[in-house]
Amino acid sequence: MSTKQRIAIVCSKYNEKIVESLLKGAKKRLSEENLSISEKDIYLVPGAWEIGVMTKKLCTSKKYKAIITLGCLIKGDTAHFEYIAEPLVHALMNLSVKYSIPIGMGVLTCYTPKQAYERSLDDKGNKGYEAASAVIEIIKLLR
Repeated sequence: MSTKQRIAIVCSKYNEKIVESLLKGAKKRLSEENLSISEKDIYLVPGAWEIGVMTKKLCTSKKYKAIITLGCLIKGDTAHFEYIAEPLVHALMNLSVKYSIPIGMGVLTCYTPKQAYERSLDDKGNKGYEAASAVIEIIKLLR
């Protein structure tokens, strides 16, 4: 894949098992389109909060045709969930529009660990798979 055709994936390391399953789903969907992803194009960040800044860095690098973001936020007993989820979603949308780069939103925002698990299974309900699907579709539409 040429430099202009590369796709990056930004993954949160928090809730690692869930995010690993989302990554597996995203890679599966990309492979169905004969798009391989190099390990050097997968960027690991500490948590969901850091996804935004890494995504912006990748948008401004002009190396990537699209970016897929993967993470998992699970609501707890404090407002932490709200402080991260809503600003992250807005930041990713704004970056996508500002830089005209498709950004797949594969960051789960769940109320329970069970919901997160169910959205990361190895089937087509996998939200990493769905985020990659959305990116592929938008790349085609923007051509």
